[in-house]
Amino acid sequence: MRLGFALACALLLTPVSAFADPAPELRMLSEHPVDGMRGGNLSGLAQCGNDLWTVSDRDDDQIYRLDTSETVWQAETLHIDVPPVPDSGLPWGLKSRVWGASFVRGGDLDFEGITCDSAGNRYLVSEGHAAVLQVPPTGPASWLKITPMMVREARARGLLQHFNAIFEGIAINPAGDQMWLAAERQGRGLLMIKRKQTVWDCDGGCVLLSEAGMEMQPPQFPHAKPVNRDFSDVSLFEGKLFTLERNAYQICRRDPQTAKVERCWSYAAELLQENRRYSQHYGLEEALIVDADGAWIGVDNNFGPRVDGEVRPIVWRFAAPEGGWSAKP
Repeated sequence: MRLGFALACALLLTPVSAFADPAPELRMLSEHPVDGMRGGNLSGLAQCGNDLWTVSDRDDDQIYRLDTSETVWQAETLHIDVPPVPDSGLPWGLKSRVWGASFVRGGDLDFEGITCDSAGNRYLVSEGHAAVLQVPPTGPASWLKITPMMVREARARGLLQHFNAIFEGIAINPAGDQMWLAAERQGRGLLMIKRKQTVWDCDGGCVLLSEAGMEMQPPQFPHAKPVNRDFSDVSLFEGKLFTLERNAYQICRRDPQTAKVERCWSYAAELLQENRRYSQHYGLEEALIVDADGAWIGVDNNFGPRVDGEVRPIVWRFAAPEGGWSAKP
C-alpha cells in the first residue's frame, strides 16, 4: 500500500514533458559567429526587408545591422538617441535592482528583443523597464505609450515578479498595430496589446498565457534535470506565433490569440553536440526568426567560451521541418 502511494506521488510530481512524445529534431544548415558587437550578448534578431538586425542587452545606445555576406557575420552599428524611459508600473524594488546592476554589467535598458513591421520600424523591448522603444527608418526614437494595465494585469497573473525575468521577446504584425510580448520565467507568459488611437492597450485582457512549473531538460543535456519553464524570444510567421523555449531546447508553434501549443520542434540534437556546448547549466539561446525556409537562432553566451573555445555570439540556421512549419503532428 505504501509503495503504491509513493508511486502515485512520484507520478504526480514528474514533469508532464517527461512523458510527452519527443519533438521532431530540426536540422542545422550553418553557423555564423558575429564580430563587431561592442557589448556582445546577442539577445534578439529581426528581419527587416532584406536585412537582419540584432540588439545587445549591454548596449543602450545602439543596435546592429548584420552583414551576412560571409560565413563570419559583421555587426554594423546604428546609433540611437534614447529619450527618458516612461514609468511602466514596475515596482520600485525591481527598478532599483536594474539600476544597481547597470553599474556592474552595463545596459540599464537591458534590450532583450527586436522586431520589425512592414514599414521598417524596429521595436526594441526593454526588460529593465518593461517598455518598448520604436526606432523608425528615419527620425528620432520614441517609447510606445502602453497602458499601465498591461504590467498590472501581468503581475496579478504571476508574471514579471523577479529581477532579470521580465520581458524577453517581442513580435509585431506586418501592419504594426498588434504586438506580442514574452515574459521570461517564474512564471512565464505571453501578452498581446493593440495600437489604439493614442495608446497601446489590451484587447479585453493583455495576458494570453501565464504558467509556472518545471520541465525536464532534453536527454542530450549533460546530467539533465528539471528546470524552470521559460520563453526567450517570440516570432510571428504566417499568422502563427513561434516561441523559443531555451531550457527545453525547442521552438513551439502557438495560436496567436490563445497561445495554445499546436506543435513543437527540438534543436537539442544539434546544439548539444559536444563541440557546441557551453559550461552553463541551462539554455542560452535568446534570438529567433522563423521564415518559410527555416529558422535563425542566436545565442547570448555572456562572453562565455564554448567547448571549442569560440567566445563570439553565434547565429545558427536551421532548415524548416519536413512539411513546413504549418504541418500537423
